[in-house]
Amino acid sequence: PLPRPAMLLHCLASAVGQYNMCKSLVSTDEGSVWEHYACQPSPASMKDYMRIKVDPPGITCGNPPERFCTLENPYLCSDECDASNPDLAHPPQLMQDRERNGLITYWQTVTWGRHPEPLLANITMSWNKSLELTDDIQITFEYGRPTIMVLDKSMDHGHSWQPFQFYADDCQDAFNMQPKRVRDLSPTNLTRVICTEQYSRWVGSKNDKNVKFEVRERFALFAGPRLQNMDNLYTRMESMKGLRDFFTFTNLRMRLLRPALGGTYVQRDNLLKYFYAISNIEVPARCKCNLHASQCLLTEGNLQCQCEHNTTGQDCQKCKKGFKAKSWKAGSYLPAPTGTPNTCTIAGSPSGSNCECYGHSNRCSYIDYLNIVTCVSCKHNTRGQNCQHCRLGYFRNASAELDDENVCIECNCNQLGSIHDRCNGTGFCQCKDGAAGAKCDDCLPGYYWKQGCYPNVCDEEMLLCQNGGTCHMNQKCVCPPEFKGVLCQQSRCEAGKDCNGASSPRLSTAALLLCTLSYLLATLSHH
Repeated sequence: PLPRPAMLLHCLASAVGQYNMCKSLVSTDEGSVWEHYACQPSPASMKDYMRIKVDPPGITCGNPPERFCTLENPYLCSDECDASNPDLAHPPQLMQDRERNGLITYWQTVTWGRHPEPLLANITMSWNKSLELTDDIQITFEYGRPTIMVLDKSMDHGHSWQPFQFYADDCQDAFNMQPKRVRDLSPTNLTRVICTEQYSRWVGSKNDKNVKFEVRERFALFAGPRLQNMDNLYTRMESMKGLRDFFTFTNLRMRLLRPALGGTYVQRDNLLKYFYAISNIEVPARCKCNLHASQCLLTEGNLQCQCEHNTTGQDCQKCKKGFKAKSWKAGSYLPAPTGTPNTCTIAGSPSGSNCECYGHSNRCSYIDYLNIVTCVSCKHNTRGQNCQHCRLGYFRNASAELDDENVCIECNCNQLGSIHDRCNGTGFCQCKDGAAGAKCDDCLPGYYWKQGCYPNVCDEEMLLCQNGGTCHMNQKCVCPPEFKGVLCQQSRCEAGKDCNGASSPRLSTAALLLCTLSYLLATLSHH
């Protein structure tokens, strides 16, 4: 049982509605029982866990060593970047260090020596975990902020990317977008991707160094200026399509497209003053645990939700084995302040049905005359009494558990080469004559593909074109003028006569023309 301080914490959690407890012990007539709530981990500084990758290769300065100047005093070029000297090196990890000794440390790129070729750099931050933003992302630039950059996000570990925000000193010119600020947005278009000029104009590098992705201002549209009404924000997270996903990511990427110019045009006589330098990246966020965990810990190098409510997985995204009486669901913020846990239930428990559907159905039906209980409306391309088989046209994914959403894979049989769209248990389709391959999209030797497999008319081995004919794409013999037939096996001359002798005289072109004219004149005279 939980000690009294835990009960007090529960009361506090209910009061502020921050969903920081998953369960508490409650006294009932039957004794103490656990009461479960929707819960989420506390926000944390995710820069401590991020992995940084910088590209293209060679964009980090110092190899070979080079000098650089500052924009305020462009002719004082006494600074040097040298990767082999720890005091003069500027490697990528300095973007996330704590700077405990008080000295500002930063990552820096090479200078813009190759102008007018663009000076481009990508910084990719990965966590191998779904996260949710809880406050502003803040990037601190030394020696001036970029005049053009893009912040991208990925929700699938970098397989696909979408822009989070565009930044430019002239949005129309750089991205063909009207400049906007977050304060221009309304609750209905809060998730719109905007271009802002707020962080790209030259103000002198010693003043404003930060570039932000504003999260608090977006939250404030629902929770009020001081974020006092978080319940309203969480209610909107539940009801407004795409709102939670907007703040969710697994990776972030900065595309630096043009460095600070010092408020002027590029001065080609001194390109050593143009480069990028970043001293800090702050990413305040929490682990996304689908409201099934209040803690997220580093386990074997990766962040891992400490799942409650009989859930499991890195994001608590599925039910534990044996607790799949109904489909998995994320917890819900509603009703405030403690939400709904949507706990996974054990097969046969009062809150579940007696039928195991492996999470592919949450409805069962009793068939009287067969005396069986069967799952209804199996999802994820499954079928059967317990949704344990794959639909026709799909086959079992051998590497997936029965309760996995991807347990059934489409056969994808080639319609032109296969007899039907069904396949066997290993994904092999039933092929028409001549067709081959797992999906029947190839031909056996002796056949060629032309919207299906057809027997070779000719080839270079067995079906040889005769009399000097050549085989064209296995589909026909191209014969010399005096031969015909599928394999050029027939002479065009009549049998028993010599094509070149007097018995088969060939008419000259002139003679043919005279014949044709005589025939035409005769026809006209009759009319």
